[in-house]
Amino acid sequence: MPSIAERQLRIALLIDADNAPAEKIDEILTELSTLGEINVRRAYGNWTKSGLVGWQNRLLEFAILPMQQFDYSRQKNATDMAMTVDAMELLYNDKPDAFGIVSSDADFTPLVMHLRSKGAAVYGFGAQQTPKPFVNACSRFLYLESLVSDDEVIAATEAAAAPPQPGKAPAAVATPPVATERLRIPGPQLRQDSRLMTLLRYAVQASQDESGWARVGAVGQQIGNKTSFDSRNYGYATLTKLLNATQAFELRDEGTPRVSVRDKRAATRSNGAPAA
Repeated sequence: MPSIAERQLRIALLIDADNAPAEKIDEILTELSTLGEINVRRAYGNWTKSGLVGWQNRLLEFAILPMQQFDYSRQKNATDMAMTVDAMELLYNDKPDAFGIVSSDADFTPLVMHLRSKGAAVYGFGAQQTPKPFVNACSRFLYLESLVSDDEVIAATEAAAAPPQPGKAPAAVATPPVATERLRIPGPQLRQDSRLMTLLRYAVQASQDESGWARVGAVGQQIGNKTSFDSRNYGYATLTKLLNATQAFELRDEGTPRVSVRDKRAATRSNGAPAA
């Protein structure tokens, strides 16, 4: 029997349709498809509600199985419990290698922690306001606002490059709901994020060689072993670009698999000058 390293990961995608926008499902599936094969695709909700109408075409387009769950009380729906029960059944019967959980509801935190304790990776997707306990419990969590479709990028690029019409006032261009430039956090603001900087510096220190240099790949692995992290949540496509944007690290061999990083403070100390 082939090992996990020799085959694609089998992923079970469970969607809390009450707490997830239908228009982002294409980007979510694209993201998960880079990690493995999405064998199970289920969306949970009370499909008698008009608020879920936007999901109908998406379910058919992407072969997602709708799971009907009526609300047993007016104050709270039963979708969370239905998803949890199914996730546990899948874990012990089908034994997927990983789960994709799409929701912004912190009630799934205990479920995520249990799935991971049994050896399954959990990739979370939710809105920017998703509570931190849920975010940190996942193997990796991506904010939906950071998932930009190709059409949105093309539309934003064309709108910015389009020349104004002679004799006409520039038409108001609708900004795409998610734009990489708007999401990108500038370097000074990154450096003010003490949690982020501590995380990055600790990972570099833990992965560095005698000269203070650490492979960026090893740094990313060190961070991933500690907490849920994705550089795209800060507006940067790669960890290398995020490290460079902080201006707190120096890089070498950029653009190659050997790209390495060093804390500028460590470099200063090695040169005999007092650290800043």
